[in-house]
Amino acid sequence: MEFKVKPVIGEWYQSPEGLDFEVVAIDQDEGTVEIQYFDGAIEELDFTSWAQMPLQTVQPPEDWSGSVDMMREDFMTDIGASTQESWASPLDALDAMSQDEY
Repeated sequence: MEFKVKPVIGEWYQSPEGLDFEVVAIDQDEGTVEIQYFDGAIEELDFTSWAQMPLQTVQPPEDWSGSVDMMREDFMTDIGASTQESWASPLDALDAMSQDEY
C-alpha cells in the first residue's frame, strides 16, 4: 500500500485533530498500525485509515510524563528544581565516618 506519510515505529506524528502520537507497532500480516497518544491511550488503525489521514511528523514531546499517567504531585519533587549543587556525594559519608574515628 502507498502511504503519503509512512508509519515508522518510534516516530511521532500529529493527527488532524492536533493530537500527538507515536507509532508503537506495525503488523504487516494484519495490515494495522498501533499508535499511542501522549496521554497513554492506544489505538489501532488499518493501513487504509492510516493512508487516508492527513498526518504530519512532529518532534517527540520533551515532557515524557504524559503516557506514564502521573500527576506533578506524584513525582515527590518539583521536576527541574534539582540542581547538581544540591546532590550529596556518597563519599561525604565516608569522609565523615573516617573523621569520627580519630
